[in-house]
Amino acid sequence: MSSFGLTNRTTNTTTITPQGAPNRRNTELVMLAFAVVIPMFAYANVGLAMDGSLPGGMLGYGLGMGGLALVAHLTMRRFAPYADPLMLPIATLLNGMGLVMIWRLDKAGPLLDSNYPAAANQLMWSGLGIGLFLGVLVLLKDHRILQRYTYISMMVALVLLAAPAFFPERKEDFGAKIWIHVGSFSLQPGEFAKIILTVFFAGYLMVKRDALALASRRFMGLYLPRGRDLGPIIVVWVISILILVFETDLGSSLLFFGLFVVMLYVATERTSWIVFGLLMSAAGAVFVASFESHVQTRVNAWLDPMAAFSPHPPDGATEQIGQSLFAFGSGGVMGTGLGEGRSWLIKFAAKSDFILGSFGEELGLAGIMAIFLLYGLLVQRGLRTAVAARDPFGKLLAVGLSSAFAIQVFVVAGGVTGLIPLTGMTMPFMAQGGSSVVANWALVAVLLKISDTARRPAPEPAPNPDAEATQIVRT
Repeated sequence: MSSFGLTNRTTNTTTITPQGAPNRRNTELVMLAFAVVIPMFAYANVGLAMDGSLPGGMLGYGLGMGGLALVAHLTMRRFAPYADPLMLPIATLLNGMGLVMIWRLDKAGPLLDSNYPAAANQLMWSGLGIGLFLGVLVLLKDHRILQRYTYISMMVALVLLAAPAFFPERKEDFGAKIWIHVGSFSLQPGEFAKIILTVFFAGYLMVKRDALALASRRFMGLYLPRGRDLGPIIVVWVISILILVFETDLGSSLLFFGLFVVMLYVATERTSWIVFGLLMSAAGAVFVASFESHVQTRVNAWLDPMAAFSPHPPDGATEQIGQSLFAFGSGGVMGTGLGEGRSWLIKFAAKSDFILGSFGEELGLAGIMAIFLLYGLLVQRGLRTAVAARDPFGKLLAVGLSSAFAIQVFVVAGGVTGLIPLTGMTMPFMAQGGSSVVANWALVAVLLKISDTARRPAPEPAPNPDAEATQIVRT
């Protein structure tokens, strides 16, 4: 009691501290462990099926793959702590399973009359791809920096696309001039051009989307923009057709034009662009197929995949699509088992786009659906990143990169299964091809940087000296 008859009071203070959003890096680490262990089991399964013993390099393969995955994870913790936790494990798993299947096909080298093992080269390119992945994470501080280089990226992409036309064609290119050969080194610049061109599309559409969406005129039920806004779209369409004519690259033409139409639809929210894009691409494909023999051969093989097995096959008939369909059929639902199929009969193509046929035979319909689920999940996480992005450039860039990846998977899978004509593109992460695996690792890195910015908690407001910093609790 005080002299005034009042009870003593004890004053406690509790400081309020903001809590940040969870970064999910521990979840990523656990998923990465599975992404390394599953290819290890597949590697052991191939060795037991083909040789009756575990592969001699199994330990080194596991340590190498696990070490690369761990370095990538630690870099993510430092430079992209809030990025999506599933993209890196999915890419690691797809890359690892591709390496296993390429090594399995290498084991059939004597049957292929092939004296070059591709698995070692693919492992080296995978390491370079992860190195570029780390470089993008460290050096790209903010994806919005790329917006400054909108028109520069367009020029770089066009140079990359046109470059193969000035290099001599080799026999192993099989009519498609999409590689740059310098001695024993070869590069497919179109794989990198898809990323750079997406940067241009995102920057251009962010500036012009209102004009493309609002300043329209109606023509045959379709809303078309003004000529000065429509001009760049026509230029992109013409360039895609020219690529198809001079480089006989059906896949890249379809990829680039389809990518732009998808991004245009997302930017303007007008379904008429989808119809307009389909009509333009179909008209261009029919026009080129009417006089380009390489494209005609692929269309004929798609229309009659069994023509090569007839007593009198037509000129240019190929048995690859038919062999791929046989591989899918012999695999059934559960597959023949890793190392126990005969997809090597497709010869060199089994290591490129037709590697999907090898998986279809040895893993069956269940395995193929699991692979498609992984691809679909990676695309879904990219589109989810686009939804979460706070800036319009980041949204369009994430949509474009995810759409480019999805279109490439569809084009390859559609050609191998006979849904659409063959295009000669590589299955992302899984097929043999150094340019493809390096470029796709870079694509995932850019998506992760956008995701990190989108998921990062908002900065705390500046402290106000006049505001209460503590909550007074009196008892």
